Amino acid sequence: MNASDSILEQAAQHILSSEYVVALVGAGLSAESGVPTFRGPGGLWTKLGEPSMNGFQDFMQNPEAWWKDQLDQQKDPDRTQFREAIEKARPNPGRYALADLERMGILKMTITQNVDDLHVQAGQEKLAEIHGNRTKMRCISCESRWHRDHFEGEDYPLTCPECRGLVKSDTVMFGEPIPRSVLGTCFHHTELSDCMIAIGTSATVSPAASFPSLVQERGGIFIEANPNP
Repeated sequence: MNASDSILEQAAQHILSSEYVVALVGAGLSAESGVPTFRGPGGLWTKLGEPSMNGFQDFMQNPEAWWKDQLDQQKDPDRTQFREAIEKARPNPGRYALADLERMGILKMTITQNVDDLHVQAGQEKLAEIHGNRTKMRCISCESRWHRDHFEGEDYPLTCPECRGLVKSDTVMFGEPIPRSVLGTCFHHTELSDCMIAIGTSATVSPAASFPSLVQERGGIFIEANPNP
């Protein structure tokens, strides 16, 4: 048995002996599916620079103009190319492995920073999509969510049929608070976790970056699967 096999064996034993395993997933898990990562070597933002920190404020100030900009495929070729890559992406073996662990009752919850819907496509149900899901829409007031087709043919900006609040894409923008319901779910399962597996994440974006430390502070196991330091 080489060193890598030994490490994998130790990780497997930790997972099997734990009572409440939670996965924290980042963009790295989608790379094998053809979705560009954001940070790290070759990442989208590494090459192009990070988007404006005022995205949510821009939306709130002029929702109609924001939607017009988003729907213009020629406005930002890099953004359009990224969207096309996600549309073509399909779950890879890592996604199916998480779905298998969930079905086996070993994996209790996956906290994902990905918005590409590949967890759902792989069959996972126990999900906290902390940065949202690009196939969904969300009311920023009551946090109701719908599939994006629900509003097809309606005029922009969109309003919630429940509370008349503003509706935007479910993906969390820079400057936008993470929905309270999702954040509460993440902290709840982190508090229960005695083993957290971080997969393909640079762990630089709060609050997700703090979850492994919270598990370790209570004596839990932290397992990291990441090709980069």
